[in-house]
Amino acid sequence: MNTKILLFTGISFLFAACKNSSQSNKVSELSSKEREIYMEKGKQIAAETFTSLSQQLQKAVKEGGIPNAIQYCNLAALPITDSLAQKHKAIIRRTSLKTRNPKNAPTTTEQLVLKEYAEKSAKEMELKPLVKNHDRQTIAFYAPIMVNKFCLNCHGEAGSTLTIANDQLIKKYYPQDKATGYINGDFRGMWSIQIAKN
Repeated sequence: MNTKILLFTGISFLFAACKNSSQSNKVSELSSKEREIYMEKGKQIAAETFTSLSQQLQKAVKEGGIPNAIQYCNLAALPITDSLAQKHKAIIRRTSLKTRNPKNAPTTTEQLVLKEYAEKSAKEMELKPLVKNHDRQTIAFYAPIMVNKFCLNCHGEAGSTLTIANDQLIKKYYPQDKATGYINGDFRGMWSIQIAKN
């Protein structure tokens, strides 16, 4: 009889401990105020990174046309992004379902967000930035990247908006490239930024 009581007590204790442990591992939902704060931070980081990359890209085009810009992106895009990530104490990525650089391949979580954006884009729905808990220490900010006319010089249709010569140069620097064939207004990919919680 005593053995049964001890056994039941032990099982009950283990069940309660597991339950409490799983509850403590849960990440609490963001409040509307937190959502607003991290949405603004994410937008600010994405805008600053976009401006920095764009300015350097435009400079490269002026100095040597699209071929020079392709080489610039190959050498400088990731270092510029990394330097801004250090400044903001964040992880800054641009990713896509059709990557150019394999280093930008999406994580499993990013794939889910990208597919959601792609489905909405196919239905011509508005694509909005998102803020979600990444884990207990970080917030994930996602924002869509759309194709504009300038993008088509490197991401357009080969033989049309993307010249054959530039397409071949892209393949030289990025042998695994999948990021061509777009038209103006297409969904290209997204910003994926992890921000440390305050």
